[in-house]
This record gives sequence, C-alpha cells and structure tokens, in this order.
Amino acid sequence: MHALNLQARSLSLAERLADLAVDALIDEADLSPKPALVDRRGNGAHSDLHLGLMHASALALWPAFKEMAEAAIEIGEVGMPLREAIGRIGREGEQAMLATTHGVNTHRGAIWALGLLVSAAALAPQASGAGAVTLRAARLALLEDRDAPRPMSHGAQVAQRYGARGAREEAQLGFPSVMQRGLPQLKRSRIAGHGEQNARLDALLAIMTELADTCVLYRAGEPGLHAMQHGARSVLDAGGSASLGGRRRLHELDQQLIALNASPGGAADLLAATLLLDRIERDGILQGAF
Repeated sequence: MHALNLQARSLSLAERLADLAVDALIDEADLSPKPALVDRRGNGAHSDLHLGLMHASALALWPAFKEMAEAAIEIGEVGMPLREAIGRIGREGEQAMLATTHGVNTHRGAIWALGLLVSAAALAPQASGAGAVTLRAARLALLEDRDAPRPMSHGAQVAQRYGARGAREEAQLGFPSVMQRGLPQLKRSRIAGHGEQNARLDALLAIMTELADTCVLYRAGEPGLHAMQHGARSVLDAGGSASLGGRRRLHELDQQLIALNASPGGAADLLAATLLLDRIERDGILQGAF
C-alpha cells in the first residue's frame, strides 16, 4: 500500500484515557519549579529519582491504564467485579513500573488515584464532568478488594499513626483535595492570566496547603508537614507562582523542604489527578473516542 494512502487509526476510548493518564503523569513530572520534587531542575529531596525515570515509569503504566478502562467498559457498572479487576490490573501495573525503575517506587500512589479516575471516566464517557467522574471513582474506592495484599503501605502506616487521611480515604471521599483546591485554583490562575505552567504550580500549592501528605509525614513528620502547608499558603498569599514575591517564597519553600528531606509526593499524585480531570472535562475529548 502506498504510504500516502495510509490513515491514522482512531484511538479507542480506553486508549485515549490511557494516553491522558500518562500525559498527566509526565506533565506533573515536567512542571518546574516544584518544591522538593523531581522536575526539570533536578531531583528535589530524592536521591533515587530523576526526571528520565519518572517519564519511563509513566510510560510503563500505559497498558495498565488501558486495561482498567477496558474492564470498566466491559463490566459496565460499579461493583465488586470491576473493583477487583482494576485492583488486579493495578498490582500488575505496579510490577511493570518496578521492573522499569529497578525497584524504585515512582508512581504507586498515582496508579491508585489515576486508575480509579480512568475506570470511572470509562464507565460513562457521556458524563465526563469532574464531579461526576470523582463520584463514580469514590463509589469504586469504597468497595473492598478481597484479593488485595494485607501488609500496610508506608502511607497507610503514617495515616494511621498521625490520624491523617491517606490516599485510600482521599479517593473514597471523592478527591476533595482535587475538587475543592486543585481544580478551582487551576481555573482561577488561568482566568487571572498567570500562564499554564504557573496555574499548574498554583494548583499544586493549593493542594499542599491543606493536604496531610503522608509522603511528607513519613519522611519528615509533623514539622515537615507544617512547613509544607504553611510555605505553600505563603506562596499563594504573596500572589502565587506568577508573581515575584510568590517566586521568592516558592524558592524558600523548596530549600526548606529539601533540608527537611520532605518531598510532597502525595500532593504531586493529586496534581496529576487534577490535570487528568481537567483535560477530560475541558476538552470533552472522550465524546469522539469510540
């Protein structure tokens, strides 16, 4: 066949959702300057992570996100069959991630959050508003996966110790850090003309102001969490990342969190969830993905 006669195959809904999830992870990783997180400047507070590894990890998760969406389309409703299917696929995706990163945990929390959102979006693409998608995701998260391993993750241990809301509870409540802080701030900063990268930074900071980030608690305890929340609020109060004063405060926050070895990985995962929901909602992109 002549090359000029070749036509690009249209993507399925599951493929498109997997693309959006991976794009959200890569966009989060690339966003700079993020306080104490891996970005285009360097490794932040991490000794075992770098930007190339974050990209490779995100790409390795594409098959898992696609399979989760396909399971949701095939099963067609919230219930134990779908919950256990996405749990199994998520664990397989985690193993693929760890094989790619040689055992480094790059995106374990993101597999949970974005996997739920991809599955929820695939269930009803005609109802792709962020509120509708997070409500379906919450209903899925509330179901107990009987096949899930019982050992507690670091995040779950820390959540129990400090009485903090972990990733599981965040999802079960419909992602309040995204719906009440991340997405609203993203939209406010865009309306204010701050530019897309600054709007995304502001969304991350808005999430950080209230989140009991279990990654920070695990690495730096309550002093680290207080520094993160207070510092993020001070950046926004100074005008956000698009202002000179806000940039100065952001630099100070970055240096403070690195000194404390406190990296807000939970907030980063929720920023990726924010970016995924924003793309689904803003572009209405799922309507033509069949």
